[in-house]
Amino acid sequence: MTIYGVALLAVCTLLGAILGDLLGQALGVKANVGGVGIAMLILIAARYWLTRTGAVSHGLKLGVEFWALMYIPIVVAMAAQQNVVAAVKGGPVVLIAGLATVGLCFACVALLGRIGRPRANSGSAQGDIISGDPDDAPRAKDRP
Repeated sequence: MTIYGVALLAVCTLLGAILGDLLGQALGVKANVGGVGIAMLILIAARYWLTRTGAVSHGLKLGVEFWALMYIPIVVAMAAQQNVVAAVKGGPVVLIAGLATVGLCFACVALLGRIGRPRANSGSAQGDIISGDPDDAPRAKDRP
């Protein structure tokens, strides 16, 4: 049933909120730090684990896909509930965490961009072919 997907999301959201509060306390900030992101990571991990074990029913899949479509509005609503003023008053930890997160995201994008890219040819006597089919490259006898 679809309700199982909604239940999975609810459990992940509660775990994310609890872990975000604990992380905030550990960092000395009186706010939830990254609870929404943690919840989404737990949801992704749970869905992956359930898929690998073969425990994903059609209803669970529909429920998770429904919330995947609702992701942006949910994140905006949950982030609006967080106390940004309390986080900023917590000190420079907020700025450091923000810069570290942005840097990590840039690094992940660069890494993902390189993973799917084909390797460059080692070259030939005629030089590297930048693009196109190597069979269409001009031969030494075709040059003027």
